[in-house]
Amino acid sequence: MIQWLNDPGNWTAPGGILDQLRAHLQYSIIALVIAVALALPVGLLIGHTGRGRWLVTVANAMRALPVVGLLILLYVMLAPHIHGKGDTVYLLPTEIVLVLLAIPPILAGTVSGVENVAPDVRDAAAAMGMRGSQVVRRVELPNALPLVFSGLRSATLQVIATATVAAYLGLGGLGRFVYDGQASQNYAERNAGAVLVALLAVAADLVLALAQRYTVSRGVSGRFPRGRTSEAADGPGGGDLRGEGGGAADGPPVTAETPPSPHTA
Repeated sequence: MIQWLNDPGNWTAPGGILDQLRAHLQYSIIALVIAVALALPVGLLIGHTGRGRWLVTVANAMRALPVVGLLILLYVMLAPHIHGKGDTVYLLPTEIVLVLLAIPPILAGTVSGVENVAPDVRDAAAAMGMRGSQVVRRVELPNALPLVFSGLRSATLQVIATATVAAYLGLGGLGRFVYDGQASQNYAERNAGAVLVALLAVAADLVLALAQRYTVSRGVSGRFPRGRTSEAADGPGGGDLRGEGGGAADGPPVTAETPPSPHTA
């Protein structure tokens, strides 16, 4: 496998690693963009209104569908209606399968994120005169971003891993090496294709993790510069709030049960 990966011809030749990597990313990004465009608004609506949770259940049930079986079924249903469109007859079923696979985690993450927003925060926004759409856009969505990103990262991993089925219909992608290597008993090519898919999934997850880090507010994610919390608790300058020099610590704390000192009577 290492020898196969080290061969420059396998990288730069037509249909090589770079070409198939580009195709794999294309299939995955198209599916994820469509899934986000569909699942994010619906998830925000369900989380905000509390109605339509059955859609989340239905979406999660779609995860149990066999991917290859669904791909073949869609191809058989759509192929007679698509003529003279090049690879569209193969690309459309593939993208539909990937979109159906990406919707459930994004939808579930969005709904959970909105529902986890504290009611007091919503009430405060309404008291400031915000309308429903403003509450969703300015309050609920920013607070839900950690779980939205969590669903998006899960969907990305699943889509990149499953996009290998595009090769089953004769399309490109890194799955081409897996299927061709298995068919020709070139196990070095097959294993290299599997490793490349795994590395691409890990790289995409790292990119989304960085995007989440710089997109989500520190107040929502709980990330603060080291020492900020203790400094705020100790007061300005890091001193104790009881005063400089520890004057209040020279005697016992004054409480309702503490008798007055005879020197101050």
